[in-house]
Amino acid sequence: MRALFLLVAFVVAAATGLGLTWLASASGNGFGAVRIGAWSAWPKSGTLDADPYARAAFARSGELPLGLADGLAFYAVTDDGGSLLDGRCDVRIAGRLSPARFWTVTVYDSRGRLIDNAATRFGFTSSELVWASDGRVEITLAPRARSGNWLPTGGREDIVVILRLYDTPVGVGSRSSDAGEMPTVGQEHCP
Repeated sequence: MRALFLLVAFVVAAATGLGLTWLASASGNGFGAVRIGAWSAWPKSGTLDADPYARAAFARSGELPLGLADGLAFYAVTDDGGSLLDGRCDVRIAGRLSPARFWTVTVYDSRGRLIDNAATRFGFTSSELVWASDGRVEITLAPRARSGNWLPTGGREDIVVILRLYDTPVGVGSRSSDAGEMPTVGQEHCP
């Protein structure tokens, strides 16, 4: 009877431990996040100081994190109001960006894959984007073509936007107050 009790306790403990580890690695890139509005980044994820959860998250996804000296990747899965980004809506990214030598913005589905589309447009770089005269950017993510800086979402329900800043001072410190300015993220015309 005692052996059965120990076996059940071991199975419950192992399932709980593995389940919590999976949940922690699936829901983010570890501790030490820098948050600016809807954007989140983990500056230490590409360093030797990365916590075990960040390492597990990147090992699980197969993504190669940027080293701190190379740049920083900011993820947006919600708009500024906290609603999940919906590719069936018109998602508007607008404003100024933190200083960076070069940056890219890319749209992915909720599983981290590029979204197939007839326009074969998956993202923008800072050098190919149409900028406003005051130095602001405005990018529209939508299922149907729009004028200006448009990225197709394929009508996917859940999308993720990744803004990678290369050669940037943002996130070098560990406090979010060290972070610079980031564009706002809003949604409209949702079904």
